Amino acid sequence: MATATRSARLGLRATPQQEAILRQAAEVANKSMTEFILDSAYRAAEQTLLDQRLFLVTGSQSEALLSLLDRPVRDNPGLKDLFSRRAPWAE
Repeated sequence: MATATRSARLGLRATPQQEAILRQAAEVANKSMTEFILDSAYRAAEQTLLDQRLFLVTGSQSEALLSLLDRPVRDNPGLKDLFSRRAPWAE
């Protein structure tokens, strides 16, 4: 994480058990609570965002995917049936 000036303020509430675990982990990592929580949350946020848009595949997997996408459209009765049903959460 870049060393920019920190000007945004974040607040959170935790249970005593959560605070104890975070404090213990921060001590083990030789960081302040703020540093530990912010670094951990930032890494988790980056990973969550990357999981949404970055897919790592080998060259052969990429070629196989492109080959599937280039195939002509075929009728898929199972898919038709699935989309003709009402979603369970919409009932």
